[in-house]
Amino acid sequence: MKRHALLALSLAGLWALGHAATAQVSLPPEAPPALRQFDTDYTKHRIDLATLRSGGPPKDGIPSIDDPTFVSVAAASDWVGPKEPVIAVQHGGVARAYPLQLLTYHEIVNDRIAGTPVAVTFCPLCYSALVFERTLDGEPVEFGVSGLLRNSDLVMYDRKTETLWQQFTGRAIVGDRTGQALRRLSSQIVSFRQFGEAHPDGAVLSRDTGHDRPYGRNPYAGYDDIDKTPFAVRGPVDGRLPPMAKVVAVSVGGAHKAYPHSTTAQERVIHDTMGDRPLVVFHAPGAVSALDAAEISESKEVGSTGVFDRRVEGRILQFSYVGAGRFRDEETESTWTVTGKALSGPLEGTQLHRIQSGDSFAFAWFAFRPQTALYETDAGS
Repeated sequence: MKRHALLALSLAGLWALGHAATAQVSLPPEAPPALRQFDTDYTKHRIDLATLRSGGPPKDGIPSIDDPTFVSVAAASDWVGPKEPVIAVQHGGVARAYPLQLLTYHEIVNDRIAGTPVAVTFCPLCYSALVFERTLDGEPVEFGVSGLLRNSDLVMYDRKTETLWQQFTGRAIVGDRTGQALRRLSSQIVSFRQFGEAHPDGAVLSRDTGHDRPYGRNPYAGYDDIDKTPFAVRGPVDGRLPPMAKVVAVSVGGAHKAYPHSTTAQERVIHDTMGDRPLVVFHAPGAVSALDAAEISESKEVGSTGVFDRRVEGRILQFSYVGAGRFRDEETESTWTVTGKALSGPLEGTQLHRIQSGDSFAFAWFAFRPQTALYETDAGS
C-alpha cells in the first residue's frame, strides 16, 4: 500500500514538474512576466509575445466599470463641462454619453444598451475610443484591463477564458479565443454640449462608479502634444505624420484612410469617396482634449469629428461649414450638426448614415493599419 502511495506521489511530482516546465517554455524570455497572471492557453497566439509590454498596473489595477449607473444630461451638467469630450453611442434607439473624465481612470465600461451587452473602451495612450458587442459564443462576457500594452494600445482580457484582446482591432491575440473578433458598434467623440444638443433625453454615465478617483483631473497631463514621444512604443514608426498627430481614420470595405486633424480642422468639411461610397468628414469646434491640461475642462480646443455617407433620398449632398459648429447642404439648405443630424430645413430630423471611423494618434493607427492611405490636400484624396 505504501509502495502504491509513494508511486502515486512520485508520478504526481513528475507531472507537476513537467507541467511547470511546459508553462515556462510557453513564454519566451522576452515576454513580460505579467502575462503569467492570465489563466489561458499561451500556445495560441497571433502575435509575437515579445511585443507585449507591461504598462505598470497589474491585471485589473485599472478597474473597469461593471455596474454602470446613468444620470440625465441636466444632472450631469453639474460636473461635466460643456466642452469636455464624451464617447457618444446611439444604439437601438438609446443614446448614451461616457465622459472621458471617467474613462481615463477606468478604460472599459461593461454595459447594456437596448438589451445589447457592450464594452465601451478608451485607451488614453492612443486616444482611441471603440465600442464592441461583448457577446461571445452566445453569452455575454465581461472585459477587464489586463495591464499589458501592445504598440501602446490597451490590451483587454475577457473574464471567462482570460484571453487577451487588442482594443484597437477588437481581435483576440493570445489565449483560448485567439483569432475571434468582436463586432464593433458606431461611436463618436464629441463635446458634452454637442451630445446634449443631439440627445437632450440621453443618459450620461455617472460618477457613482464604486471607486474613489479625482474625476475631472487628467492623469496624463501634457500627453496630447504633437512634439511628445508615444509611451511604450518599440521599433520604427510611420514617417508620414508626427507620431502624436491626431487623425480621423475611416474604414470602408477593408480599405482604410487617415485624415490629419491639421487638415480637417482647417477645412471643416472634406468630401471624398472610398470604394463606391461618397463620404463627408465634418470637423466642428467646441470640444477640448482629455489629455492636455491638468483639469480637463481647461484643456486646449481640438474639436469634434464625424464621418458620414452623404447620400440622402437618392441625392449626393455637398456640404459647407456655416459657423457655430453647423454645416449646410447645398441641395436643400438644411442645417446639420457634427453628429450628422439635420436640425432645420427640408431634411430636418434626418440622420446621416455613420461610416466606421474614429479619432486616434497617428502612430497607433499606422501601427495596426500600416497599409492605410493618407489623405493629402494637394492630391485631394
